[in-house]
Amino acid sequence: MGGVSLMQRLLVLSAFLLLQTSLSLAYSLKNCSIEYMADGVLDCSNRKLVSIPDDIPSHVSSVNLSDNLVEQINRGSFGNLSKLNILFLIFNHINYVEDGSFIHLCALTQLYMDNNKMTDLTGKLFMGLSNLTMLSLNENNIQFIHTSAFQFLSSLQTVRLDSNNLQQVSDLLPILQLPHIQKLSIGSTQFSSFETKDLPLNVSSSLTVLDLSDSKLEKFSITTDIFPYLEMINLIGSGIDSGLKWAVPDKALLRNITQLYFGHPLIAFEELQKVLESLDSLVHLRLTYMEELIHNGILATVCKIPTLKKLVLDFNHVPNLSSQLVDCRHLSELDLSHTYMRELPEGKIRFMKQLRFLTLEWNRLTKVPDDIQSLSSLKILNLGKNFISDLSCNDFINTTGLTELYLVSNRIVKLDRCVFENLNELNILDLSDNLLWTLGGVFKKGLPRLEFLDLSKNNLIILENEDFQALGSLTFLNVVSTHIGRVKRRTFLGLNNLRNLTVSIPLDYETHFRGTGQLEHLTINLFIDGSFKSPLPSHHDAFYQLKCLKVLTIKCKGYHFGLPLDIPLEMLQSMKHLEEFTAENVYISALDPETFQFNPQLKSLTIGQTDLSDLLPELFEPIPNLQVLDLSESQIKSLDFLTQVNLPALRCLKLRDNEITVINETIFQCLPALTHLDLENNPFTCDCSNAGFIQWVRSNNQTQVVNGHQYTCSFPVAEQGSKLLDFDIQSCWMDVSFLCFISSSCITLVTLLTSFIYYFLRWQIAYTFHLFLAFLYESRRRKKGAPHQYDAFISYNIHDEAWICREMLPVLEGEQGWKLCLHHRDFQPGKPIIENITDAIYGSRKTICVITRRYLQSEWCSREIQMASFRLLDEQKDVLILIFLEDIPAHQLSPYYRMRKLLKKRSYLSWPQAGQHTGVFWQNVRRALEAGGAATETTHLLTGPAAR
Repeated sequence: MGGVSLMQRLLVLSAFLLLQTSLSLAYSLKNCSIEYMADGVLDCSNRKLVSIPDDIPSHVSSVNLSDNLVEQINRGSFGNLSKLNILFLIFNHINYVEDGSFIHLCALTQLYMDNNKMTDLTGKLFMGLSNLTMLSLNENNIQFIHTSAFQFLSSLQTVRLDSNNLQQVSDLLPILQLPHIQKLSIGSTQFSSFETKDLPLNVSSSLTVLDLSDSKLEKFSITTDIFPYLEMINLIGSGIDSGLKWAVPDKALLRNITQLYFGHPLIAFEELQKVLESLDSLVHLRLTYMEELIHNGILATVCKIPTLKKLVLDFNHVPNLSSQLVDCRHLSELDLSHTYMRELPEGKIRFMKQLRFLTLEWNRLTKVPDDIQSLSSLKILNLGKNFISDLSCNDFINTTGLTELYLVSNRIVKLDRCVFENLNELNILDLSDNLLWTLGGVFKKGLPRLEFLDLSKNNLIILENEDFQALGSLTFLNVVSTHIGRVKRRTFLGLNNLRNLTVSIPLDYETHFRGTGQLEHLTINLFIDGSFKSPLPSHHDAFYQLKCLKVLTIKCKGYHFGLPLDIPLEMLQSMKHLEEFTAENVYISALDPETFQFNPQLKSLTIGQTDLSDLLPELFEPIPNLQVLDLSESQIKSLDFLTQVNLPALRCLKLRDNEITVINETIFQCLPALTHLDLENNPFTCDCSNAGFIQWVRSNNQTQVVNGHQYTCSFPVAEQGSKLLDFDIQSCWMDVSFLCFISSSCITLVTLLTSFIYYFLRWQIAYTFHLFLAFLYESRRRKKGAPHQYDAFISYNIHDEAWICREMLPVLEGEQGWKLCLHHRDFQPGKPIIENITDAIYGSRKTICVITRRYLQSEWCSREIQMASFRLLDEQKDVLILIFLEDIPAHQLSPYYRMRKLLKKRSYLSWPQAGQHTGVFWQNVRRALEAGGAATETTHLLTGPAAR
């Protein structure tokens, strides 16, 4: 800052003061952050907020304010968010919402206010939300809904009111009457019953889904045609110990019900039978935690429902469960997950010739059930989360129509070549999280339509040549494993349509990606074991085929032992369409400046866990289209390198967990498109060296500094733990040198001004001061009514004293009897002269000025006539008598401005003109002394001619 000019400093200071009143323009949000990859999504969750932030940008489409301490929402809380679509306010302490608080959210479609403390829904609470389709108010204390509460929600389709304190069905009337309502969830309510007789007869709702789960209902009764479109009822966990009563006397009242959920034994066997027999259109039935009723044979009734297609029996621990399904031959979907079965006895489901979707996950099966071989219609089979260790060639011999097979999280050790050879329609195969150590050539034949294959989290040791040669349709492959010791050069040969590959490769890889010419996304997990002793060999030709690659991610697991990985420059040579490159824990030091010389389309660059302290700006010259730059965890100490690069398109810059202490704000002038800046967990210095950066963070309205208001100080020690943006920067603009300059300039100006005044105006100032004192003196004297001490004060030059004594005194004092004041006779000894003059002029009725050339040249005589003229102007009385002892031409009076001014306005007495008629002269003086009226411009008592 030392080289900044005075004018620049003043401009910066004025700008700073202006910014204090316009922080609303700032884009550095105090308590929120905008997700870069999902622009318009604002995250303000878990920030201990007690009110809605006032700096939410107006353009956001989604705001998450969950997990805070907000208690109230006021009318102005969301005043400028006219484009907001989704608002999350769950897990707060909201107990009051002012009417009209959402009036400006005209574009809002989803509002979530679960887990708060709301008690009432007032008539104008949701005013303005005409486009809202989803409203979730679960787990509040709502016990009252105004009849007009939902009148503004004309587009509302889904309402969730689980776990509230509503007492009766009639409370739901404002919701049921909504024109587009489809789904209503009122689980865990306080209703003792749900009966449509409690609602007006003329009400008809468009509701399709009704969720009453976990409600302590004694009775569920539909006696009016209020739900003509109802398709799904959820009663899981509903009922009381004595059992839920089902009262639907007319089957036609629930003619469209296709889905029904029951759970927990809170309904009697006979009552459930009555329910199932009354539904003629049931397609999907879920019975969860119903062991007792299943044991008593309820499935016999279930299997008789002719329309039933999907049956979910999850979380039922019944040993002979499958035996009761023999008659359910018409099912197309069966879910037996979480049923704790160890085996599926042969012949129990083999007759389900229409079964297309079978879920057996989260059980204890040790092998694929034999009945699977008979299910030729099966399309989707889920055997995940079991204990299957072996797959035989007959397990899927007849399931030739299978399109999806999930075997995730089992204990499969190996695969025989023939296991999947008949699955010609299979599209998705998930074998992740098993114990596979070899593929056994299983993918060298068959599976012509397989598109998705996940082999991650296995114990694969070697990937052999052409291990996947038969998978010509494969587009996604994941073979990540920490056990892979070798991937041979021709492993991926034949994967001509592969688009996405994630693979683990040992550090001394010799892998070639030959045959993967259409690959667009490649993720390589390099790993190092204790045997690694030498640098990585340069097999850059391994990547030569990847000419279509757009995204390349390389992550190294393990410690380098100080040895460079030596990723060759030529590795990226063929990737002319590369748009994203990520390298984590790969490079030991800064990249070679020519690393990206063949990748001009690169838009996103991430280099992490690397020592980039000596990063060269030339690295970025070949990639001017870069939009995202992430250099986190890279030991960067300064951002100065950015001043030497040309990145006009850079929008996102992430530099988390580095060693940056000071930032020069001018750096960001080189990044005109920057909108997202992340500098969290850097050891910032809180002093004037960061003043410019702090001001920039506060004031700029383009770049969002993610969590900028949470950045803390590391230096100096006294500031540790305090917030960076709380540092007072105002004093920084006036540094020591600047203050010294201002101080010395002021001292110089004061010295010059004082010298000028003393030399040219000292007497004027002194005279003005004493005039002021005289004014005060006269004012006090007039207030006291004190008489004058003298008739006249004689102002004369010492050289004219002989004429005064010889001519004036004998006549005026001796003959006429006037009491005169003369300085040589009547001034008080020891008293300042100017004070004696003041006292003499204001203590006398008149002042007689005896004027000669010497008088005009006398400094003190000049002061006396000036003070007398001031009195004349002040009192506006004839207190001044002018006597000229010499004839003085007008041109000789020019230097004496005040005297010339007086002579232009007043007559005077001239001693030379009196000649031999001195008696007349003194008689005129007497008449002047006797006069006491107001002063005029020409006083006729004075016989001398006015000066011209």
